[in-house]
Amino acid sequence: MSVVIAGCGDLGTEIGLRLAEQGHEVLGLRRRAELVPPPLIGLAVDLSTEVPELPGDVELLVVATAADGRTPEAYRAAYLDGLRHVADGLRAAGALPRRALLISSTAVCGDAGGGEVTEDTPPDPTTPTAQVLLEAEELFHEQFPHGTVLRLSGIYGPGRTRLIDKVRSGDAAAGAAWTNRIHRDDAAAAAVHLLTMDAQPLTLYLGTDDEPVPELEVLEFLAQELGAPRPEDVPEADSPPRGSKRLSNRRLRESGVELRHPTYREGYRAVLAGEGVRHP
Repeated sequence: MSVVIAGCGDLGTEIGLRLAEQGHEVLGLRRRAELVPPPLIGLAVDLSTEVPELPGDVELLVVATAADGRTPEAYRAAYLDGLRHVADGLRAAGALPRRALLISSTAVCGDAGGGEVTEDTPPDPTTPTAQVLLEAEELFHEQFPHGTVLRLSGIYGPGRTRLIDKVRSGDAAAGAAWTNRIHRDDAAAAAVHLLTMDAQPLTLYLGTDDEPVPELEVLEFLAQELGAPRPEDVPEADSPPRGSKRLSNRRLRESGVELRHPTYREGYRAVLAGEGVRHP
């Protein structure tokens, strides 16, 4: 089965490697094809400006592009222009993927004031970049009506040590806002599951672990694991504004996904133990 990974960065590469292990031929699209590891086949293309030359037998498509910066312009180039160019390349090749998956972000869900958010909760993007992501989801459904959007919460894992570094430096502080996260390997496993499950997947899933948690609790756990000073508890009124929500992964779990790291505890212990490799 032929697979195209449009945006073969850390997560896209991990998805591609897992599909290759299942025997699929995987074509990874990124600007620097030499960074795409074997057995994946790299194709050098700047999706923000170029239409890729694709094979006509593509059966599985993953769109996992990433923006070069945090501006709306960078997001439009990566998520809207990139998606259009991938769709144009598939049309030119006469290819219609049997399954298509877009990696999006739970940033489109906005701020629920600490309440629970599910796939049925109307999106409410509160930043210009989140609005672009929602537009990309809408464009994806126009181009691939049978496709599936996987909205991921905060990804952590090998090489993603922002919170660990903050705790180690003694400069960690957080308030009471709810946060949500998913280990990169679980995000990749969820993507592969949705692409290859027997039943037709639904059009939208939230990709997050089993336990929404205030960030302060995560920092306190890391401080205990590292033997570092306890992080500062910042009153919410003094904290930078951020979306506080408790994401539900019920639909993803019911599809048959099993998480290797069901909470931040298992996941961060794996990171601290040096498990896994971040793909360049």
